[in-house]
Amino acid sequence: MTDATAIGLVSVALMLVLIYLGMYVGVALTLLSFVGVWIIRGDVGIASNLLALAANDAISDYIFGVVPLFVLMGLLVSVADIGKDTFEVANQIFRRVRGGLGIATVAANAVFAAITGISIASAAVFTKVAVPEMLRHGHTPRFAVGVVAGSSVLGMLIPPSLLLILYGVLTEKSVGDLFIAGVIPGIVLSLAYIAGILVMARFWPAFVGGNDAALAGVDTGPLMSPATMAAKLLPVVALVALVLGGLYGGAFTPTEAGAVGAAGALVLALAKRRLGWAQLWQVLVETGRITAAVCFLIIAASLYSRMLAISGVTELLKTAIVDSGMGFWGLMVIFIAIVLLLGTILDSGSIMLITIPLVLPALVGFGTDLIWFGIVNLLAVEIGLLTPPFGIACFVIKATLGNESKITLNDIFAGAAPFAVIMFGVMLLVIAFPQLATALL
Repeated sequence: MTDATAIGLVSVALMLVLIYLGMYVGVALTLLSFVGVWIIRGDVGIASNLLALAANDAISDYIFGVVPLFVLMGLLVSVADIGKDTFEVANQIFRRVRGGLGIATVAANAVFAAITGISIASAAVFTKVAVPEMLRHGHTPRFAVGVVAGSSVLGMLIPPSLLLILYGVLTEKSVGDLFIAGVIPGIVLSLAYIAGILVMARFWPAFVGGNDAALAGVDTGPLMSPATMAAKLLPVVALVALVLGGLYGGAFTPTEAGAVGAAGALVLALAKRRLGWAQLWQVLVETGRITAAVCFLIIAASLYSRMLAISGVTELLKTAIVDSGMGFWGLMVIFIAIVLLLGTILDSGSIMLITIPLVLPALVGFGTDLIWFGIVNLLAVEIGLLTPPFGIACFVIKATLGNESKITLNDIFAGAAPFAVIMFGVMLLVIAFPQLATALL
């Protein structure tokens, strides 16, 4: 092992320590990469030039226009109350099914995910929309928030997805192909959640709760007319068809699809008279904040990847893994275990930024299908949204509920646990049957 490789390995270990102590992952990546190159090359000028090149090259590509556009679309859709309309329709469809409110939440979240791409947005919207309704019908607080937490992760799996965009950038794979690969696993996860709710309502009623009418699926209010249901669903169906239909049909690039979707969401928000000047300003500021955070992380990841390459860490790991005899499946087991462990302390994007540059050379050496691996990786990473102590989806739900709510953070994590287990099962299913991710390609 060379001195440069040792410096690279020490920087990786220090990065994990700094992040665990609370340093923002982008700052930790940038700082240690800069210092690492400085020490390896013995010249601060080289490190400065590398930082400048990373900042310029990492986000200068045309594809990065998709980030603010899809973020803007998702926030405009949230303002337009499309999530609420979708939930109301889904509730009417599943009102006679045992645990129907939970199923309605999953179904609505799946549709909402197809036009947002942000799990946090889904968690915030359906905490306001679905949790009060489930509590009103006698469901337990843990079940109510657990359904919302579990189904919110669909926002990062069902395309468009910011994490799939990030993965595409890190691996230099087609974002459009990754979007297509996420469709079937997203549907499978939605169906698995619905099956899980049906099983829990049947065999674990103490967890689900609900009054007699809610558990038995008895009507508890007037039926919504088919015309009203169609009117509520038409905007979201039209937007999904416009964006994803154009993207998968080859009419749009991912960036163009984001622009069309943002324009369509703006028209919907204006048509529903939900968007005043104050709301528009708030949406634009939030779009800028999220975009800046994502771009900073991408720049930091680019610098981190270059430092690892210069130090020889990536080549060392590739050689060690390939020559160790553990094989590809041994690497997969170790990788998933590390990702699940990191999920207890880091957010999804940070986990991906740290782990992908380290294992990518070994994956390429094994001839891995990186599109399939991207979906497996995303499922593993997203489980971290539901696991303590850092599960960000659970923190968003708690923040949305407010301090006056009697539902504790422990309640949210306990409610989300069965859905994290279901998600783990779906991940194993995608590993066993790669066609679930590649069939549409």
